[in-house]
Amino acid sequence: MIPAYNEELRLPRTLERVWNYLQQRAAAGEVVVVNDGSRDGTAEAARAFAASHAGSRIPVRVLENPGNRGKGYSVRHGMLETQGDWALFSDADLSSPIEEHEKLQAAADAGGYDIAIGSRALDRSLIGLHQSVFRENAGRVFNGLMRLTTGLPFHDTQCGFKLFRRPAAREIFCRQRLERFGFDVEVLYLARKLGFRTVEVPVRWDHSEGTKVSMLGDSLDMFWDLWRVRRNDWRGLYDGKGEGPDAPVGPAGSKP
Repeated sequence: MIPAYNEELRLPRTLERVWNYLQQRAAAGEVVVVNDGSRDGTAEAARAFAASHAGSRIPVRVLENPGNRGKGYSVRHGMLETQGDWALFSDADLSSPIEEHEKLQAAADAGGYDIAIGSRALDRSLIGLHQSVFRENAGRVFNGLMRLTTGLPFHDTQCGFKLFRRPAAREIFCRQRLERFGFDVEVLYLARKLGFRTVEVPVRWDHSEGTKVSMLGDSLDMFWDLWRVRRNDWRGLYDGKGEGPDAPVGPAGSKP
């Protein structure tokens, strides 16, 4: 599953690489693209790719958000629509190559885990192209506060490369409340709360220019999201199921 916002230039190459990877595997699969209200030709590029591969063993589906709602909303939308036994979401820039899926799947299968998450922090020698020093240090600070605030043990929650067993995905993402970049922490917090087992796996990763994360607005909001996760839990907002894939919830616990 690939969330996409203004990815007209990168998306066709990404889809071709992901589709070819799945085509070479024995197991069935699908490619799901969620267009997050892009202002460029992202939707058209995704639909053109889907049309050119119609009838193939690996179907391609394009979903539309009701406007630009954020990465968290897009991932929630897509993950609740996936139909396979396992669901992987990956950033449109393929900062972690799609082939790294093999590592996540192997780790999940070997340990009987419900979720496997890619990590840049466990083995930094696997990072080919680093972010700026400022971004890397900000990430370390965020991770420290995340561990302190939520009690989660992970070294890197923000790598956009995560694999979920389908039952876990259904239970977790229907409860997800955050719509923007802090959603990764929330879904891992929900996984632990619901009793799903998660393994963190070192993966190859390269920084890609054109990131959609603003160092000022989005990064500050991610820090606030740590508080929002705990607040939502204290208010009991994670105790019941959400309203399903056709009714994504609004920001920070409100309904649209």
